[in-house]
Amino acid sequence: MRLSDQFAALRSRGEKALVLFVTAGDPSLAALPPILDALVEGGADIIEVGLPFSDPIADGPIIQASSQRALDQGVTPSGALDLLAGLDLPVPLVAMGYYNSLHRLGLSEAASRLKKAHFGGTIITDLTPEESGPWVQAASAEGIDNIFLAAPTSTDPRLEEVCRRATGFIYAVSRTGVTGSAQEVPIEVKGLVERLRARTKLPICVGFGISKPEHVRMVCQVADGAVIGSWLVDLLHREWNGGRGRTQIVEQIRALKDATRD
Repeated sequence: MRLSDQFAALRSRGEKALVLFVTAGDPSLAALPPILDALVEGGADIIEVGLPFSDPIADGPIIQASSQRALDQGVTPSGALDLLAGLDLPVPLVAMGYYNSLHRLGLSEAASRLKKAHFGGTIITDLTPEESGPWVQAASAEGIDNIFLAAPTSTDPRLEEVCRRATGFIYAVSRTGVTGSAQEVPIEVKGLVERLRARTKLPICVGFGISKPEHVRMVCQVADGAVIGSWLVDLLHREWNGGRGRTQIVEQIRALKDATRD
């Protein structure tokens, strides 16, 4: 399923997107298929799959640790792509990683492998829009969307470039997070979304610091979806336990998804 089709379906139901992130290979590569199934059962609309990388400078400590645990087990991006090629999930997948992994495979080969692994989009966290031309060309040839990050500190020219080159959706990063007991959308988030809305008709999803249904509910007042990463990665690390924690994890995801319908 293409990202555009999923957002259209959500709009028709009056829902916003619940976007969930997992690291391929944490707690193990064999656990990835049942984990993805659990996320879908809980209500994930889009799933970002992190490809483990040795120097994940754009990630926080929880996701960095998960990537290292995967690497310690010998998990590679190629191994993750081979596994995912054998799956057939009912929601779009987005690959999240670093440019070196693509460059090492060769851009055309990387795009082909991602397509075979059922990825509909990519977020290459260390690839700036201004330098993205070769990858965008290779990915677009395979029908893969390219999602770029925007932050409250982004200049207007940078936002223009992000919106000009992005497809699929825009990932709006709240540098301050969406945590604590706030009852309103933080001004940084609202302002960033408004700046992006003035420049694009693409869906806008907000991530960073989102961990509770009330956070999802708040950001979905202004955005088209909420992205949850570190909280879920930490939950899986603590509670998956060979699948024995599956029921509780699915229930917590359902509560997050319910908040996109309010």
